[in-house]
Amino acid sequence: MPLPEEGSNFSFADYLTWPEDERWEIFDGVPYMQSAPTSDHQAIISNLNTAFGTYLKGTICKLYPGPFCVRFAEGINTKNDEIRNVAEPDISVVCDKAKIDKQGCNGSPDLIVEVLSPSTSKLDRFIKLNLYEKNGVREYWIVEPKDRIITVYILESTHKYGFRVYDDESGIPVSIFDKLTISAKEVFDY
Repeated sequence: MPLPEEGSNFSFADYLTWPEDERWEIFDGVPYMQSAPTSDHQAIISNLNTAFGTYLKGTICKLYPGPFCVRFAEGINTKNDEIRNVAEPDISVVCDKAKIDKQGCNGSPDLIVEVLSPSTSKLDRFIKLNLYEKNGVREYWIVEPKDRIITVYILESTHKYGFRVYDDESGIPVSIFDKLTISAKEVFDY
């Protein structure tokens, strides 16, 4: 399916009709097709899944690796044809099981991780950053494999993101969990 012209007005109802073997996201009604991830990208995701998954075992929070659909609706009863923002983060952590349904997450995850690739950099750094901030995602990580850095955005009391940048020698504290620090060296061990 080719990308439609700008100004499109696609919704989650449209998303549900698209082929399951293709990964799409919709931002403000405009669909974006995701390219296949690289082996480095997948190795980083695997390392993060292990780090988060080990910590989360036995807690109310659950880890959902991509592909995993996250719908940002205006309200809990918003109809599928009214939802204009659908993301497929690389990793989502959700601590409210009421947000989880058969189609993914209806509402904001507590933590989202995106691993940059050349084709997703603008989406991850601008469009998704603004969408996640606006919708109250408490913590958002952008992992940059090329430069081996991780930028962590934390939602502050002003409902705006503050951020810190970590290099590949850092321990990264996860702000939404009291006792979790992830080794960036282990994240980039691939």
